[in-house]
Amino acid sequence: MTQTTHPDPTADIGVVGLAVMGRNLARNFARHGHVVALYNRTSSRVDDLVRDNGDEGDFVPSHDLAQFVASLRRPRRVVVMVKAGPPTDAVIDQLVPLLEPGDIVVDGGNAHFQDTRRRDGALREHGLHFVGTGVSGGEEGALNGPSIMPGGSVEAYEALGPILESIAVEVDGTPCCTHVGPDGAGHFVKMVHNGIEYADMQLIAEAYDLLRQALDLTPAQLADVFEDWNTGDLESYLIEISARVLRQVDAATGGPLVDVIVDQAEQKGTGRWTVQSALELGVPVSGIAEAVFARALSGHAEQRGPARRLAGPSGSLTDLSADERARFVDDVRQALYASKVVAYAQGFDQIDAGSSEYGWDVDRGAMATIWRGGCIIRARFLDRIREAYDRDAELPTLLVDEYFSGVVDQSQDAWRRVVCTAVQLGVPVPGFASALAYYDGLRRERLPASLVQGLRDLFGAHTYARTDGEGVFHTLWSGDGSQVRQDDGSSSPH
Repeated sequence: MTQTTHPDPTADIGVVGLAVMGRNLARNFARHGHVVALYNRTSSRVDDLVRDNGDEGDFVPSHDLAQFVASLRRPRRVVVMVKAGPPTDAVIDQLVPLLEPGDIVVDGGNAHFQDTRRRDGALREHGLHFVGTGVSGGEEGALNGPSIMPGGSVEAYEALGPILESIAVEVDGTPCCTHVGPDGAGHFVKMVHNGIEYADMQLIAEAYDLLRQALDLTPAQLADVFEDWNTGDLESYLIEISARVLRQVDAATGGPLVDVIVDQAEQKGTGRWTVQSALELGVPVSGIAEAVFARALSGHAEQRGPARRLAGPSGSLTDLSADERARFVDDVRQALYASKVVAYAQGFDQIDAGSSEYGWDVDRGAMATIWRGGCIIRARFLDRIREAYDRDAELPTLLVDEYFSGVVDQSQDAWRRVVCTAVQLGVPVPGFASALAYYDGLRRERLPASLVQGLRDLFGAHTYARTDGEGVFHTLWSGDGSQVRQDDGSSSPH
């Protein structure tokens, strides 16, 4: 590696890539007293930031990458904020020859965690630290205090962590930033965070849709409902902004904005990555999967158009009394809360499985702590999740924690009524229904998987275990129906 000298390196941290997220992070660093080096391939973005926001702190602008690196104090801390994939690799390839052993490269984009693991290994060969870092909170969070999920080595976090913690939002005096674990751990946790976000948004949308279709409530009336919910256990950023969206009036038509937005939800891929990873790990994240598939279905206009001719039930609950309508609204609230508990439980299960698979030793309670502020899924009940892992760090699932098991038990009658009503009215609630099916599957004494395994053995000799003893068995289906113990080849008297 070559080094470009600089007579007086002054910058504490540098940002490469000054689109909105990179620009806002740079401003956040500067606002907290850090000297910030700036570089962007399009030089005008550097000049624009200094011109528009130079009074917010100390910036060291560069129009040359070597000059940018030379302006940084050792160990150099470089935050890369460019598009994920090949553009990130291209920037890293340009940086590596300019850096020295011990320097730190931070990827603050939404990279796939396997790419982060690959980059971590490659930079380690050069004596460099690579820190894949999840940053949640969008543009506003990047500027005013995000939730930050850095991976990488312990040594890198010792040099980088205090700076990241200084710009993260604080809740109860605790920064929403902590060292997640080695190599790809930070980006993995951010990926699962985004998957939970998909499920949370889908469940909220289902609650909105069911209440609107069943009770014929207007968006403004539903905004009132969501605002009321936001004063209780459902208090969260997503519930809060759902009320804002529902109350918004479209300037062009004078009607509700939600009614003129095309009903096709887009996605950038992190939810899909979460489901793909869960399949590889063998973790059932059915709530997240249903949310991803619901977005996919919404986008298939060429199928939905002709399918509108298909028959379905008709009816509503508009003839209910005021008290009955209020009870149904509360039923939906309880179903939403119980389903959210399942979605978060599944997400934390995936974090645990990924941590075990890749040797990361991720603290699930710490993840709940740093998600309490700054990030999109920030919510009151994350305190409850942190408390659950404080009680038992090895909790097999959140659903068996004393608080969450009690909440779901109290809500399950309402939850079941809501799913039944939705089915009767023909209102799709894949999130509510799949969460309930998961809950019922988890709590059952026996599952029909025994029949599935019997079928697998019959058509493919895939074997099975027995409830009354050790061993692996196969039935001679084409023969006399006797069993053969596969691990030692002997026949079984069973």
